[in-house]
Amino acid sequence: MARRDEQRGGGRGREDERDSDIVEKLVHINRVAATVKGGRRFSFAALMVVGDQKGRVGFGHGKAREVPEAIRKATEEAKKTMIRVPLRESRTLHHDGNGRWGAGKVMVRSAPPGTGVIAGGPMRAVLETLGVQDVVGKSVGSSNPYNMVRATFEALKAQSSPRQVAAKRGKKVSDVIGRRTDGAQTPADTADVEG
Repeated sequence: MARRDEQRGGGRGREDERDSDIVEKLVHINRVAATVKGGRRFSFAALMVVGDQKGRVGFGHGKAREVPEAIRKATEEAKKTMIRVPLRESRTLHHDGNGRWGAGKVMVRSAPPGTGVIAGGPMRAVLETLGVQDVVGKSVGSSNPYNMVRATFEALKAQSSPRQVAAKRGKKVSDVIGRRTDGAQTPADTADVEG
């Protein structure tokens, strides 16, 4: 058995290293009831968000008869479904984005240094575990935590860095960012002068 673990890359040691820097946040816990022949059977549903605060985040849902077991199941599922989100200067998003899931609609905007995380409830938990330090978020739809978390993830999945866009278009990063070398002003520059 020891030889098989060595061939796979050291068994559980590597996973434990990766999991040690993961931050877990409990977003919502709900008591649910199933009506059975003898009456009602109560159990608990937990919604967890996990992230490494370096650009990886995931969420999970777990249900069990006891709260700690529901949280454990939700955390395991969240670790399996983690996504990577590109961050600008390791502190904010590259561009604004919208996300929608069911009736949950969210908007996220990149922000200048010193802004902090301006978002509430489930969105805040997702953005903090992601490792964003400056961001503005707004929920304009349902306040259901499950839909808000999923909508936030849809907005984050749509984020792309200049490097990814350049690779997709087959250009250099400097071409995508749009720094003008001929001295001409971009439309954004002229709007600032006129207004």
